[in-house]
Amino acid sequence: MKNPFTIDGKAILVTGASSGIGRTTAVLCSELGANIIITGRDKDRLSSTFDMLDKSKGQKHMQIVADLTKEDDINTLIDSANKLDGVVLCAGKGLHLPVQFATKDHMDEMFNVNFFAPSELLRLLYKKKKLERGASVVMMSSLGGKLIFRGKNSIYGASKAALSSFMRFCALEFSARRIRVNCVCPGMVDTPFIHRDTVTDEQLAEDAQRYPLKRYGRAEDIANMIVFLLSDATSWVTGQEFVIDGGISIS
Repeated sequence: MKNPFTIDGKAILVTGASSGIGRTTAVLCSELGANIIITGRDKDRLSSTFDMLDKSKGQKHMQIVADLTKEDDINTLIDSANKLDGVVLCAGKGLHLPVQFATKDHMDEMFNVNFFAPSELLRLLYKKKKLERGASVVMMSSLGGKLIFRGKNSIYGASKAALSSFMRFCALEFSARRIRVNCVCPGMVDTPFIHRDTVTDEQLAEDAQRYPLKRYGRAEDIANMIVFLLSDATSWVTGQEFVIDGGISIS
């Protein structure tokens, strides 16, 4: 019997693979038999991820150092990739800043990383026919700007809301080639991303108690959903946002 939940043998590109959810997703996909292309800006951290990839099934993995806000780096990445069965767009950054201090330079930087870079990469992958018929694309969005609105999070939330909207247009247009496009929207996930100098570990622990499941997410919680969306088990799912938040959006 065919297992619709497998990604064995699929070729999958993971951006933002240097750490956090991107790294965990890349490693999990490799453990499940996929051939992985990882990319990120930091050469040393990307190499660390590459060393973690499972190669026991003879997979042919690849690492490409690239800054996706740079046109030349995007083109190098696309030219280096063969046909892809899956794409996971994890690269992104956050910003904690009140609206009154959010200058256009802040907005440009945030949108360049969180919206323009992944949308341009996906546009070119589709245009240059690097995506196999029936491929699955998973974008990393957020609860911020969609379901949860807190002070000092406006630019980040707006950039992720834009990405979620773009996802739906891509899902509609790419359906001609049976290519699926979806988003995952995590709550707070315990990765280096949330450990900033402006927030103490004690404050994070207290905040985590607001969640019905009494903890922040782990990177593997999000990676598990991403793998599900990459598999053929979701072959009739496109244009959707999947909330993975420990119940905080219903509390």
